[in-house]
Amino acid sequence: MEKRKQFDCVGVGLCAIDYLCLVPDYPAANTKTEAVAYSRQGGGPIATAMVTLARLGAAVGFVGKVGADVEGEFVRAEFQWENVDYSNLIVDKTERTPQAFIWVDQKTGDRSIVLNRTQWTPPNWDAIDHAVFAGTKFLHVDGRFPELEIPAIRLAKSHGAKIVMDAGGVRKEMDTYFSWVDYFVASETFFKSYFKNTSLESGLKELITLGPRAAVVTLGNAGAMGADENGLVRTPAFTIPVIDTTGAGDVYHGAFIFGLLQGWSLEKTMIFSGAVAGLKCRRLGGRKGIPSLRETQDFLLKNGFQEFEAKL
Repeated sequence: MEKRKQFDCVGVGLCAIDYLCLVPDYPAANTKTEAVAYSRQGGGPIATAMVTLARLGAAVGFVGKVGADVEGEFVRAEFQWENVDYSNLIVDKTERTPQAFIWVDQKTGDRSIVLNRTQWTPPNWDAIDHAVFAGTKFLHVDGRFPELEIPAIRLAKSHGAKIVMDAGGVRKEMDTYFSWVDYFVASETFFKSYFKNTSLESGLKELITLGPRAAVVTLGNAGAMGADENGLVRTPAFTIPVIDTTGAGDVYHGAFIFGLLQGWSLEKTMIFSGAVAGLKCRRLGGRKGIPSLRETQDFLLKNGFQEFEAKL
């Protein structure tokens, strides 16, 4: 009998190809501009979080779907290079791998993204080997595909897994997730849309009452704020030269799960996640700048966080 694979984390989500152009200014209507730099990389929120975790040294798997095209081959090759298990990445001959076209402002590192998934549909639950959800410590989802994610969550939790939610925006059936999720990590965009005029402090406290044991909202260059049973935590952003913020939130989520795997406190996990996400922003694209564990540890020690001195 074949031994079941064991993962530190499995992610379920969309994986795309990112086509990135660094531009001196955003092009105005009916104008042309020349790129300062260009890069093609794998993308997608959960997929990039899994690459982050793998680069930090965790055993991870990804569940998703690509087309039988050049982009799909690129996605699989990059997963293989990054040591992400993609045995549950479905290849559909009738569809096309999603593409993201990204313009990055050279002056600020801010970006605009157009996602093309016009020839792509989400994976079907029945097409997935369900054993992958029974053999993982953490399951990472983002609410895009509740018809796949909810049964995956139920199965993973029945085998003792913890659930981490990437709430980049308000999606359908979002309320269904609250009682299932253990760690809810939200963008500022989600927070403002869902809680309207509620303060960060009050919204985080409310999130905790809905089910999660901890909740965090990322605030870009203002750092992050979180809450758990021990109260509120505020962590600052690091001062790092920014080339591109693409994927910073996704990288934060992957680093956050790494902290959970170490059994760190919420504050220590948030500090580490902020460092990994910040260091990523030194390079164009969501993945090229993701640091190694050693590089992150050295950076934190240089910035006075001696609690990261012990070998990880």
